[in-house]
Amino acid sequence: MSPLNIGTGGETISAGTETFEASHVDVIETVIASLDQGGNAMVSRDADGYLWKFTYGSVTVYVQLTGIGNEDTLTVWSPLLKLPVANQTALMQELLAMNCGETFEACYGISNQEVLVLASRILADINPGEISRLMTIVATIADEMDDVLQEKYPAS
Repeated sequence: MSPLNIGTGGETISAGTETFEASHVDVIETVIASLDQGGNAMVSRDADGYLWKFTYGSVTVYVQLTGIGNEDTLTVWSPLLKLPVANQTALMQELLAMNCGETFEACYGISNQEVLVLASRILADINPGEISRLMTIVATIADEMDDVLQEKYPAS
């Protein structure tokens, strides 16, 4: 397969000898189809955009697209660990250290009393490779780290 090159969605794309229309939604769904290991990927669409959910290894990965304009965002995240945990100070120090050099374009964060790995980017000038990379990085880091962190920092 030839790589696609998309700007803001709906542009004409060349892949080999074929020319066709592609959108960010199409690219996201193609990447999910390649990453989903649970066979149960789901999508929800409403006035706020799109939200996908799929399984990669032992984690659930979420992908949110707030719209299709240049200022809209693509956010990918995966919950790793529910808080509170034993030795929470050590966990925070470890997460900050990993954020410094082990997460590429992703980072660790906390939302709704859960430790997440996440990545977010506005759509301006995004291409399919970047979309795929963000989704793959989050899914891979989450799958590698969820069991490690849960074992090292049990619920308190």
